[in-house]
Amino acid sequence: MKVLCIDIGNTSTHYGLVENGSVRGSGNTPTAILDEQGQGLADILEEFQAPTASLDGLAFCSVVPEATKRLRAFLEARDLRPVFQLTSDNCTQLAINYPKPEEIGQDRLANTIGALALYEPPIIIIDLGTAVTFDVITRQGYEGGIIAPGMVMMSRCLHEQTALLPEVRLDEPAVSAAFGKSTEEAIKVGCSVGFQGMVRALYEGLRTELHEREEGTVIVVATGGGAGALPDNWLPDLVRNEHLALLGLALAFDHEKSA
Repeated sequence: MKVLCIDIGNTSTHYGLVENGSVRGSGNTPTAILDEQGQGLADILEEFQAPTASLDGLAFCSVVPEATKRLRAFLEARDLRPVFQLTSDNCTQLAINYPKPEEIGQDRLANTIGALALYEPPIIIIDLGTAVTFDVITRQGYEGGIIAPGMVMMSRCLHEQTALLPEVRLDEPAVSAAFGKSTEEAIKVGCSVGFQGMVRALYEGLRTELHEREEGTVIVVATGGGAGALPDNWLPDLVRNEHLALLGLALAFDHEKSA
């Protein structure tokens, strides 16, 4: 089965072709590129150089309502089908132990489905994007999580909410010193080191809670565009999987189609 999967995030859209449980031909594009004419979407389809007939379908999740409207309009205009949007109403293979499932981000549902296909719970998923989300999966299913600002959001907020602090590119080499010798270096240290400290503190609280409640080793999976911001030795048992949501979308599509 070949499913084109699209994960629309606030800043970036991650996409890829999932075939028989493997992701290939993946890429990222700014979500802003998904314009009203659908050119960004057309480019994604063209990238795979395959007419829709060669695909078994398209699955997507989105946390940007306007981009969702544009995607649906684009697909309807071209009569591309079948199309599956993952929501809390149709992820029936996932046990959700959460008071208001409709409040869970679709990307977080996709991550959870993907993680459960690869790992045994208890699982903590850390998705590092515009926002940083932590999701907790136990043997009872999806339990809840944490939402915090991402590193780029921290830097942008400093620039936008102050009169003199500049906007700093955090994809440039980080400062190795404990403190900066310029305003830009000071911001880089504050955001990069502070970000790592925030993520670690939130993780430690979750891990302690799960160790008290659950049996077995807690699996920690990092995903999302900012996963590379965590140093390799940050956690000895950290697993990185940038395609977790894409895999989850394909599995949810397959489950819906076979139901």
